Amino acid sequence: MKNGEHHYSAHLIWDGNHGDGTTNYATYGREHRVLAGNKPALELTADPAFRGDAKKHNPEDLFLAAISSCHMLSYLALCAKYRIDVRSYEDRATGIMREDGRGGGRFVEVTLHPVVTVASADHIEKARQLHDRAHEQCFIAASCSVPIHHEPEVRT
Repeated sequence: MKNGEHHYSAHLIWDGNHGDGTTNYATYGREHRVLAGNKPALELTADPAFRGDAKKHNPEDLFLAAISSCHMLSYLALCAKYRIDVRSYEDRATGIMREDGRGGGRFVEVTLHPVVTVASADHIEKARQLHDRAHEQCFIAASCSVPIHHEPEVRT
């Protein structure tokens, strides 16, 4: 392994063969599992618009969660570096995905809506500015072609 290089792996298992495989688009199951190391299995499905189970997470949920989570982790690291005491952080990420009419599609926009509470009112402006730096340092955002916006609210 090269210095600074990290390797990841995931094991995906399709659980949607209910006896007939994929002989019928309308009836095969979209459920599947993702295993990564000794961590709990992720039970997934397709979005309900694509015949998935609305009670389970889908790849689109995980895409938004990965972007939101990575941004937060980058942001909190920067706040710690600049001695900004963050007391709470929440984000309600939103995304727009458009189908292309040929069976595919892509996310065309993601917006993060972090609400950050800092201990000191003196740090509000710097805390707001650090969202730009966090975006630049987020590994997931840097790996995406979709525009990722952030509309932070910082308060005490």
